[in-house]
Amino acid sequence: MQTREAVVTMSSLLEELARREVAVRRRIEEIGEQIAALTSQMQDEQDRLSRLTITRETVEEILGEAAQLLDEPDGQAGAADAAGTAPSAHSPVLGVVTVPHWQPGMKAAVLPRAYRDAVEIMADAGRAMRAGQIAVAMGLPDEAAKREGLRSKLKRLVERGWAKEEGPGLFTVTDPVAREMAGQDGVASRDAIASSPVG
Repeated sequence: MQTREAVVTMSSLLEELARREVAVRRRIEEIGEQIAALTSQMQDEQDRLSRLTITRETVEEILGEAAQLLDEPDGQAGAADAAGTAPSAHSPVLGVVTVPHWQPGMKAAVLPRAYRDAVEIMADAGRAMRAGQIAVAMGLPDEAAKREGLRSKLKRLVERGWAKEEGPGLFTVTDPVAREMAGQDGVASRDAIASSPVG
């Protein structure tokens, strides 16, 4: 009698454990679905933030170039002012492209300082890097705002053909840019050797 009761108790225990296991598995699946949904939502928000940052930086660059042009004592600008020409003489600055599309033979020196630093760091690394790693190499504080700002610059470099994104958040220079940078280093080294005094 006791043996039968023990068997019944053991069977009930196993059924209860199986029921709990199924319940836990179901909760794990639900949590996994929630994580996937949140990950997708976070990626969408990161993309939106990146687009907004790029737009803001583009406007700042255009306004900065316009202000610099207006502040510089240009002979043509002075003549235009003397002739009573409207400020529209400076309108071509609105079409300025501060990060040009890469073309063969183009050097990183044509880029604004922050973009040039990023390209040189990626070229020196010879491997894909995350925005945070590049920011640290540039001497920037490891902060979310700095990483996002740099990530938007990196995406612009990708759009203009200077860099490529090998994976989500992993950036490196394109092969042609890497070869161009390596060639520049070689030329610089040869020039330094040629200009060095003979002992």
